[in-house]
Amino acid sequence: MPEVTLGKSHARRLREMYRSAGWPCQDIVEIELLAAGLLERVVSRDAAETVRVTDAGIAMIAAQAVRNRSAMSSHEALVELIARDMLRAGRIAWRGISLRAQVPGATPDAPPVWCIAKPDVFSIRNTTVETYVEPVVHEIKVRRADLLGDLKIPAKRGAYCDLGECWYVLGNDAKGRPIGDPSEVPPECGVILMQGEQPIVARRAPKPKRTALPFGVWMSLAKATPVRGLDEGVQGLLAPLDETVDPQPVEPFPDATPASPDLAGTGEADAGEGSPLSDANPPCPPCAAL
Repeated sequence: MPEVTLGKSHARRLREMYRSAGWPCQDIVEIELLAAGLLERVVSRDAAETVRVTDAGIAMIAAQAVRNRSAMSSHEALVELIARDMLRAGRIAWRGISLRAQVPGATPDAPPVWCIAKPDVFSIRNTTVETYVEPVVHEIKVRRADLLGDLKIPAKRGAYCDLGECWYVLGNDAKGRPIGDPSEVPPECGVILMQGEQPIVARRAPKPKRTALPFGVWMSLAKATPVRGLDEGVQGLLAPLDETVDPQPVEPFPDATPASPDLAGTGEADAGEGSPLSDANPPCPPCAAL
């Protein structure tokens, strides 16, 4: 009997079965899980048949969770790196924001279809001129299977290209090799490869047709929180440790009752306590406390 090859659909079905009452689906995925010993059939007293996850199935669920968590961690790390790189370029960036976009219809004569695009990183220029925003989409991929599956969905790329420049950022595998070749990515998208922690442009993205963003996208950006700015330059404002700064004496607050000019022309200036002007205009409470 040939060995059954288990994939993500099998792990997903195991999780669903573990959280459910165990009613059988009776499809090919369930048959393969039963043959692999990850599921077992249970017959109740009233002859009702259910499916239960075995100990081996629970072990597979746990192993798949560890792999997903590891992949998500590397994905989130690369997303953060690209977002920070956009900030250093003086742009405003968002992570995982949902934006409305248009994709072509099923036929050339069909009208465009609206859809929701959720790029990993979306950024615009920090400008007040609407036609200078230059929107850019970065789609991050750290697993080859995820990349190949994404390339099979032209509508997703079409939505990204409708928003602005579309770039695919390809991470490295466990041996430090890129998970894909730039020639595998369609020409309407740019490609960035990772050399260690440094993004390297392998192929530039063509300039988009759109020069401004629609009002719906602006509303989504207004309701979302952009990536927080960098604080890398604040340490330069501090004095070096070996530089001694002489403290400057602090000037006291000016007297609340300065000397009054010679208003009557007598040649004498009226000032100090007991004068009519100082009695008529007492200092304010904060100044009197001084």
